Amino acid sequence: MIEYKVVNWKQGLTGNNKRLEDTLNQHAQSGWKAFHIAEHTARIVFERDKNR
Repeated sequence: MIEYKVVNWKQGLTGNNKRLEDTLNQHAQSGWKAFHIAEHTARIVFERDKNR
């Protein structure tokens, strides 16, 4: 079974790429994979196997 997590990513005027990279890496350490990144709403949907 797969579970999903939605994260609101805060965009700013500077350092967007670094902050996005940090957010993705933090969740990857817990087994989450980016499933979808919504460009205009600043949301990231992660997924992982619930039975991992």
